[in-house]
Amino acid sequence: MKRAILALILPLGLLAAWQYAAAAGFLSPAYFPAPLLTFEALHDSIITGSLWGPFAATAVRMFEGWFVASLLGILLGALVGSSRTAREFLQPTLEFLRPFPASAVIPAAILIFGLSNSMVIWVIAFGSVWPVLLSTLHGFSTIEPRLKEVSLALEIPPSAYLRKIALPSALPDMFTGVRISLAIALILAVVVEMQSAQPGLGQNILLAQRMFRSPELYAGIVVLGLFGFVASWILDRAERRLLVWKSQR
Repeated sequence: MKRAILALILPLGLLAAWQYAAAAGFLSPAYFPAPLLTFEALHDSIITGSLWGPFAATAVRMFEGWFVASLLGILLGALVGSSRTAREFLQPTLEFLRPFPASAVIPAAILIFGLSNSMVIWVIAFGSVWPVLLSTLHGFSTIEPRLKEVSLALEIPPSAYLRKIALPSALPDMFTGVRISLAIALILAVVVEMQSAQPGLGQNILLAQRMFRSPELYAGIVVLGLFGFVASWILDRAERRLLVWKSQR
């Protein structure tokens, strides 16, 4: 409880200072509306139901792209990290693709998939796959060599080695990549919605900015921040449950 109170001191202090500056006329309401106006706009969008459709569209796209990225990243990372042949075959191509900014491939994605959900999911998956892939690769490539030697000496089948030794050893790194990937997926969902006019929170924020509806703009940003915080918190709880042994070390 004490830690939660301490964590709230800074954001509440900033909101109070912002409210005071806006009320005293130090800030332009066109660019920095008072926090109370922002929360009023957020309340109205919740009551009228105008928030839920865009929120659901953004959330579904984010989670679908993130799921595809996590699945591909774990599979490729495990393959490249545990096989020298796969590393020599795939790593040059992966290193060529990795520096590409995800936003730079949006025009190509629109040409291939059109203005569709598939295009958004593909861009999100492309941009958020790399943290999962690299952390999984690191986890599998840094398994204690003696564990491999013991498994070979005991003639443990590859499937059992993967399930009982390799995967538990790589899980902490994998979770790190998955959590970073989740934040990137949310960012890309908003960016692609803004650039491709797909309905969602990103489009709502962009339209609010163009029409100088600043309270609605900041209300959308607040929703995105809360959504990302809750999603990350849930993932953190899942990690602690699955990796109880790590927290007890």
